[in-house]
Amino acid sequence: MISRVFLFTTKRIPHQIAQHVKRLATQSEAGLAYNHLRLNGAAARLSPKVRAFVEESAALCQPEKIHICDGSDAENRELLAIQQRQGTIVPLPKYENCWLARTNPADVARVESKTFICTERREETVPTPKAGVTGALGNWMPPQEYERAIAQRFPGCMKGRTMYVVPFSMGPVGSPLSKIGVEITDSPYVVASMRIMTRMGSNVMDHIYEGEDFVRCLHSVGTPASGVIEMPSWPCDPERTIILHKPAVNEIVSYGSGYGGNSLLGKKCFALRIGSTTAHREGWLAEHMLILGITNPKGEKRYIAAAFPSACGKTNLAMLTPTLPGYKVECVGDDIAWMKFDANGQLRAINPENGFFGVAPGTSMATNPNAMKTAFKNSVFTNVASTSDGGVYWEGMDKIPDDVAITDWQGQPWKKGESKKPAAHPNSRFCSPAAQCPIIDSAWEDPAGVPISAILFGGRRPAGVPLVYEANSWAHGVFLGAAMRSEATAAAEHKGKVIMHDPFAMRPFFAYNFGHYLDHWLSMQKRSTNLPKIFHVNWFRKDSNGNFMWPGFGENSRVLDWVLRRIDNEPCFQDTSIGKIPSKGALNVEGLKDPVDLDTLFSIPKGFWMQECDEIAKYFDNQVGKDLPHAISTELNELRKRVENMKE
Repeated sequence: MISRVFLFTTKRIPHQIAQHVKRLATQSEAGLAYNHLRLNGAAARLSPKVRAFVEESAALCQPEKIHICDGSDAENRELLAIQQRQGTIVPLPKYENCWLARTNPADVARVESKTFICTERREETVPTPKAGVTGALGNWMPPQEYERAIAQRFPGCMKGRTMYVVPFSMGPVGSPLSKIGVEITDSPYVVASMRIMTRMGSNVMDHIYEGEDFVRCLHSVGTPASGVIEMPSWPCDPERTIILHKPAVNEIVSYGSGYGGNSLLGKKCFALRIGSTTAHREGWLAEHMLILGITNPKGEKRYIAAAFPSACGKTNLAMLTPTLPGYKVECVGDDIAWMKFDANGQLRAINPENGFFGVAPGTSMATNPNAMKTAFKNSVFTNVASTSDGGVYWEGMDKIPDDVAITDWQGQPWKKGESKKPAAHPNSRFCSPAAQCPIIDSAWEDPAGVPISAILFGGRRPAGVPLVYEANSWAHGVFLGAAMRSEATAAAEHKGKVIMHDPFAMRPFFAYNFGHYLDHWLSMQKRSTNLPKIFHVNWFRKDSNGNFMWPGFGENSRVLDWVLRRIDNEPCFQDTSIGKIPSKGALNVEGLKDPVDLDTLFSIPKGFWMQECDEIAKYFDNQVGKDLPHAISTELNELRKRVENMKE
């Protein structure tokens, strides 16, 4: 451990913070010296850029100690011990090396309304919405306000705490598709979770020393302005929480929250927001997509990427157990895909993450046996319920014995059928190493990535939208992504089952103008003549009685079977006004437990689709305006013409 390591420097600190640091330096506050840096151990191996980042952050945040993380087992054991002493986690003796954390109830989810992108000009970050319309495609912050937000929160925020320096790689270390970051945090919970979710440790620091650049990630759980920490086991400052991104300098700054995507900065902040801006500059794609490998009975294997909004079966598809005989699915990733073209024009993808940060409620042996087989070893559970036999519980989980008592996520006794509140928070999580997944793909860490043959878009649409259809072209496929809509769920902050727009399942994660994002996707046509086919899927269509028409889960392998055959250009489709659907008899339904009304499942009601065109047009007009690419408006107009010409 390196104790009281500080150096006064203002090279990259915003102006107002720099002035504050100067004042602290002259006051020698709390006896801390800012005019030297004592090097020993791991600190001696810091590259000049990392050293400068650490010095600046220490001068700003004033921690008691600094620890350079090496990612070792011994270090992790000490971090877990620290968290136990603080009361942040408790062991779960029923499982191997598993732990339960309970957060402050005010710090339980991502805070989209407090998440901002900082650029010089607003239009770099967000499209200009129609007059009188509130923009819903990102939050912009000007540089002066960015500096002020930091200056109001960070000075002295780590007093009495250890500052951890976490070097991490998004993607296999050394892969040409990977990127490196350094997160500075005062939360041992964050360090332990980053060790699961990223490749973290000394070998990453070596790559930075060799000259590779990195994304700077500064995080603090914060100290409330009152100085009173409401819950010492989970310090946070929810009133002043803010998540900031400055793509031009590859910088992420997060304050006030210790939870999930707010604090594990490699995940949504780096892999999607900073990642997408980097991808835009460098000519690749950083997307909110799962990656799976599927092998047919002939032994032919293909890889598919898929983008779905929350609660639309993303993790379940990534870890699918096929019901079709002879098919095998293997998981590369369940949440994020980085995709680049190789020298032959083949789109290749890596999962930049090293673990799964999965929503616990609803996960069971019935819905996702592979996730269940992954989670109960070397994992951190957050805000789930605990059981008297040393285990965990959540809604939808497999039945537990009647004599086992349950304690809810807030530490209160809970009884099924009697307690009015859920045992586990709806956004409770398991954080588990991906390598433990029983169907992890053998190439999931291939530095070259896996070849993507198809891209799926989809949402939760109870009416009108067929089970699966194929885009007519790449531009049509980009339009399908741009027009994605999905029914809001209980986990969303919307009342009623309204249909929400969620283009590319990226609405909370765009870090640059959505219109420019669409231009970027369209430009892929110039980069390769071997583009993946694009499809739209909908597992959630309902009949007139409100029942799901398609059984879903493992039966979705039947849809993937048709997708594979279309990848091979098998003529097993029929053209419709919205795209290509399976021709009569082309979808393999042999062996389904219950009959499916395929005619209704694949029906395309004219009235519904006329209204759909209107809703999409309204959204584009209100939210994207002049930034909408001509090719996308053309696709919408062509769709409308085809629908108008449909027979009733």
